[in-house]
Amino acid sequence: MTTTTVRLAADKLAPHMNRAMNAFDAASRKTSLEAPLLELVRARASQLNGCAYCVDTHNADARAGGETERRLYALPVWSQTPFFTSRERAALALTEAMTRLTDGPVPDAVFGAAQAEFDETELAELVWSITVINAWNRVAVTTHAWPLS
Repeated sequence: MTTTTVRLAADKLAPHMNRAMNAFDAASRKTSLEAPLLELVRARASQLNGCAYCVDTHNADARAGGETERRLYALPVWSQTPFFTSRERAALALTEAMTRLTDGPVPDAVFGAAQAEFDETELAELVWSITVINAWNRVAVTTHAWPLS
């Protein structure tokens, strides 16, 4: 078993930035978007970023919110299953495109599919929510600030 020790307690060493990030995170949870969809987005971005702590946290949060094990197990291959709604599929595609920017800019087709499923305010909230989880993932993966126990 691999144990991860904290490399850098970034949250404690830069508490003003941690407070700002927590406020950003709190704002991303006060949206018109449905909470189960946001947990799928958070879990999928965390999978792509290799953030074990965040995958664990967001899968647990999704289950607590009523998400099924079957859909959580299928999340890495969501596009190949019939288990997700068109709205969820659009959000997951946008999540993947925004998370994998090294593959290139978000394709117009992906953004257009999201525009077809979300009104402008919801889409803006979704973009910010994807941004928040990617930021958390980058801090956690880099610093090991919150190891699994």
